[in-house]
Amino acid sequence: MPSFNHIVIGAGPNGLACATKLAQTGARVCLLEAGAAVGGGAAGYEFAPGYPTSLAHILHALDTRVISGMGLESHGLAYVSRDLDTVALSEDGAHLTINGAALSGDGAKADRAAYEALHAKLSEFARVLAPFKALTPPRIARGVGNPMVKLAQLGWGIRRLGRANFREFLRMILINVADVLEDDLSDDRLRGALAFDATLGAWLGPRSPNSLILLLNRLANSAAGKAAALTLPAGGMGAVSAAMQKAAEAAGVTLHCNSKVAQILVQNDRACGVRLENGDTYMAQTIISAISPKTTLLDLVGPAHLDTEFLRRIRSAKSRGAAARLHLALKAAPDFRGADLKSRLLVAPGVNAVENAFNAVKYGEVPDAPVMEITLPSAHESGHAPDGKHQLSAIVQFAPHAPKDGLEAARAQMLTNSMAMLERFAPGIGKLVDHAELLMPQDIEARFGMVGGNWHHGELAVENMLFLRPTYDAAQYATPLPGLWLAGAGSHPGGGISGAAGWNAATRILSGKGGA
Repeated sequence: MPSFNHIVIGAGPNGLACATKLAQTGARVCLLEAGAAVGGGAAGYEFAPGYPTSLAHILHALDTRVISGMGLESHGLAYVSRDLDTVALSEDGAHLTINGAALSGDGAKADRAAYEALHAKLSEFARVLAPFKALTPPRIARGVGNPMVKLAQLGWGIRRLGRANFREFLRMILINVADVLEDDLSDDRLRGALAFDATLGAWLGPRSPNSLILLLNRLANSAAGKAAALTLPAGGMGAVSAAMQKAAEAAGVTLHCNSKVAQILVQNDRACGVRLENGDTYMAQTIISAISPKTTLLDLVGPAHLDTEFLRRIRSAKSRGAAARLHLALKAAPDFRGADLKSRLLVAPGVNAVENAFNAVKYGEVPDAPVMEITLPSAHESGHAPDGKHQLSAIVQFAPHAPKDGLEAARAQMLTNSMAMLERFAPGIGKLVDHAELLMPQDIEARFGMVGGNWHHGELAVENMLFLRPTYDAAQYATPLPGLWLAGAGSHPGGGISGAAGWNAATRILSGKGGA
């Protein structure tokens, strides 16, 4: 029976980061992946012959600690574009281009000064929040081992905003993003783009309470409060997974794919090993799950080993996915009325367009006019489509996680409405389609194991962040079951192709604090 110091369940970015950091200490680490390849949402696959893709399609949150600590660039990580423009599309071809605080394109001058001021203010707020992403969430209690010096430094960083900015920070942090955009900006294209970014991957609309904090969270993904760079890795997202796998193996991690864990073994009230679906058993001093907290605790551990109230909190944690993924194999390059195909293209005509798309899914319906983020990786480099052809990749929002007319009907309607929306901005695109794949939240759950189709493994919202993620008694990566830790997107600071939660969890484990 194989024995290790640590077993990590799930070889997505967080599992790979966690396993590598632990193995770099000389520990014996086993990484178990249910699928045929590593990567989770960054795993590569072909949706049609000659069209490789992945669930994720833009890199904007990969933790700098993970990049340097794993030596990813020495293991092949490279970039075909490190600073994508965002183009807010217009039906009449009067597009607006956004890059950080800069605006260009038709009519950009009218909102330029106001946007620069708003961007500077939000970026300053994001700058003071950014360090929390690398921090083990504190516990709200005395004598529990919180890093008081570090917390004091972060608190001082917030206070250094100055009295006026500090008051503005407190006023704004929990309000909705629509109010801010409509107060400060006049251009519907710009408002729609920022409203889309604030709600991307979330179960809320721009008029939902607390939606501004998700825009700040996005801005905080890069160091020093700069707007998170939108990056396309050379070779697609599958190349990120490949580099992380090489780094893990170079550190000495034992990796097994096609190894789905069926049960976490418990002896003497302590997690001590795992049993795979094929019956194989592995033992370890520490078990770390980088998959969904719900799957881990409700299915792999089960109620016999956990407190009733803790189980209730885990069961009630919301994990509603509201984004669909659309992949199109195209005969030729589409024309988005002259927009640069090497940009990130947004179909989000205004705040109300984003809000109306969200309103439909509250009632289990497909939005008539979904909003979407679009890339064409084949416009940047070869290998994403056969010669002379192109690939379009889109995140389509919002998709009902519980469609009242059934999944198949909703999928068909979602594809129809998405193509109709694309036709408005790229006339004739429908005639270019050789093959289409549309993944609803239910398909994402089935294929990638993300409960509810939510790529954060639990909704990212103010009531489920920091020391409340996934619950207050499991927010520091250790669970109430000794020997069992959480290291996935369901823990702080959430999902995306980041690796931050896995790196944080490994740091906590190595510190010897918690999880006795």
